[in-house]
Amino acid sequence: MSYIGRTPTNAALTASDLADGIVTTAKIDADAVTDAKIADDVVGTEHLTANEVDTAALGADAVTGAQLADNAVNSEHYTDGSIDTAHLADGQVTTAKLATAVFTGATDIGAAIVDADLFLMDDGAGGTIRKTTASRIKTYAGSANTPAFSATINSQTLSANTATLIQFDTMILTEPSSTYNTSTYKFTPGVAGTYLVSATIAGTSGSSHAFAVYIRKNGSTNYYIWEPTTFAGYSQSGSRAITLDDNDYIQLYANVGMSNKNIGNINTQWSAFKIIE
Repeated sequence: MSYIGRTPTNAALTASDLADGIVTTAKIDADAVTDAKIADDVVGTEHLTANEVDTAALGADAVTGAQLADNAVNSEHYTDGSIDTAHLADGQVTTAKLATAVFTGATDIGAAIVDADLFLMDDGAGGTIRKTTASRIKTYAGSANTPAFSATINSQTLSANTATLIQFDTMILTEPSSTYNTSTYKFTPGVAGTYLVSATIAGTSGSSHAFAVYIRKNGSTNYYIWEPTTFAGYSQSGSRAITLDDNDYIQLYANVGMSNKNIGNINTQWSAFKIIE
């Protein structure tokens, strides 16, 4: 059909009425082609001007992980403080990721370590991180010579040729875990281990007597601190290591020869403490 040389009617033109290439962009009004006139999926990226698509043209949450190339997002694109623990997979922070300054750059405690201070540890080397107080480390390392005690006596008479329990009834030094009894004169440590037991016996006069001093364990077994043949003077000191179970107990005995002897004052004392093992 041809309209050359005559006025067109109001009849709509069809594609067959138009010669090939007769409709050019100059014949189309600005904004005349709407989305409704564009077939689905016909506009390819080759028709987009470089850098033409901006954030205003993107729908909210339209860019998903599938649209991002691998390793395309670098740390400069993170908002400061935006990475929290919820975005870290378990076990991803290793020692290799810790800066040296985590330790060397930390502020010194500026005080002695106390029992309540906390340490981090790998529980049983199984990869489970736990906390522990310094008091547990001290107990494990055996850094304290406890249980421990020291006791004295004001005065007592030792009968000649008689095994006499020395009645140390006054505490000089004690700590909470020791169980020295000032009525039965027993030391029951409550903690198994090797203990160093020491004693000093001083007479209240200058008379010279030979006598033995020994530890009696559980009321029967004797461990001599010194024998009668080793002492014949006014005062003597000695010590001995002895192994005790937690419920064992010890007392101190003396046996003076020839005649009675009076002992006492602050110089007469005995003590024990657990040896660090």
